[in-house]
Amino acid sequence: MKTYMKILLASLIIVTYPIAVMAEDDIKDSTADESSSPWLATPLISSDPKLKTSIGAMLAYMHNFDDESPVSMFGLMGNYSSSDSYTAGVFGNTYFNEDQQRLMIVSVVGNINNDYSYPIDSGQEVAVKTTDKIHMTFLRFSQRVLGDWFIGAQIVDSNYNIDGRDEISESILDYFNLHGFNSSGIGLLANYDSRDNQQSASSGRRFMLHNFSFREAFGAIDSFDAYMLDYSEYFSHGRGHVAAVRVKGRWTVDAPSSSYSSIELRGYIRGQYLAEHATLIEIDERYAINDTWGLTAFTGMACLYGKDLQGNNTSCGNTDNIYPALGVGATYAIKPEEKMVVRSDLAVGKGNNYGFYLNFGQPF
Repeated sequence: MKTYMKILLASLIIVTYPIAVMAEDDIKDSTADESSSPWLATPLISSDPKLKTSIGAMLAYMHNFDDESPVSMFGLMGNYSSSDSYTAGVFGNTYFNEDQQRLMIVSVVGNINNDYSYPIDSGQEVAVKTTDKIHMTFLRFSQRVLGDWFIGAQIVDSNYNIDGRDEISESILDYFNLHGFNSSGIGLLANYDSRDNQQSASSGRRFMLHNFSFREAFGAIDSFDAYMLDYSEYFSHGRGHVAAVRVKGRWTVDAPSSSYSSIELRGYIRGQYLAEHATLIEIDERYAINDTWGLTAFTGMACLYGKDLQGNNTSCGNTDNIYPALGVGATYAIKPEEKMVVRSDLAVGKGNNYGFYLNFGQPF
C-alpha cells in the first residue's frame, strides 16, 4: 500500500503542475489561439512493477476533411523507460467524404525489457526476464453501408521476438514455447458506431466484430485465426457526467502460445498472463467538475480460459483465472471544442499488479 501511495503522490505532482500552468495561462489570455491550433502535444507517462517508469510524448496534427467528418489526426509518439526500454511510432486516424470512409494506419517499433513471472506448478511461479523486440504495421479501412453501420478490411504485419536475458529465463521461454512470432494476417470487420463524439463520447454505442487470419502464405510462421468483439455504450447523466460500459473478447483457433489472448485491463501488463481466450467487462464513471476538469473511477474484471501455457484446459469457474481491477483518475480537456482530454489513472489488480498511466484520450 505504501508503494501505491508513493506512486499516487508523485502522479498528482507530475500531472497537476503542468496542467495547472496551462490552466493559468488560459485564464491570463482567454483569447489565445492555442485551443484552436491544429497542433496537439501531450506527455505520456506510465509506471508499473514490470516496465518500471516510462516517460514520453505524443505530437499530432489535426485536420477536418469536411464539415460532416470527425476530426482526423496524424502524429508520432515515443517513450523511454527506466528499464532501458523504448517504443516509437507514427499513426494516422482519418475520417473523410462526410464520414463515409474511415482509414487508420499505425506503425510501431520497440525494444522492451520485462520482468515477468510464470506459473510452473500449481501455486508456484518463477521469475522470467525477457527482452521483447517489436515491429508492427497495421492498416484498417471501413466504408459506411447503412445508417451507422460500417464494413471493412484490415491488414497487420508483426515481427515480435522474445529473448531471455539469462539462462534460466531462456529455459522457461523454451518450456512454454514463448519466443515470439512473425505474423502477417488479413481480416474483415463489421462496425456499428452511433457515438456522439469519437474522442470522448457521452451517448451512443459502438460495436465491432472483426478477425485476423494469419497464414504461412502471407509470411506468418504459424497459421491460426483470432476473432475479436468490442462493445461499448455511453450513458449521460447529471451535468455532463458519463457512465461508460465496455465488454471485450478475443478468441483464438490453433494459435501458438505466443499469440494467446492476454488481459487488457489497466493495472495488468499485457502478455504476462496468457490463455487461448479472454473476455473482460469494464465500467468507467467520468465525473465532470467543469468544462475543463473531471474525475474518474473505474472497475473491471477479466477472465482467461481455454488452454493455458501449460496446456491445461481452464475456465472462468476457477477464481485463479479471474483478474479484477479498480482505480481512480482525473481528466483535463486540452481541446475542449473537440472533447480531447489528457487522462491520468491509478489502477490496482490482484497480487502485486498495479499501474499509473498518463495518456491522451479516454481508454474507450
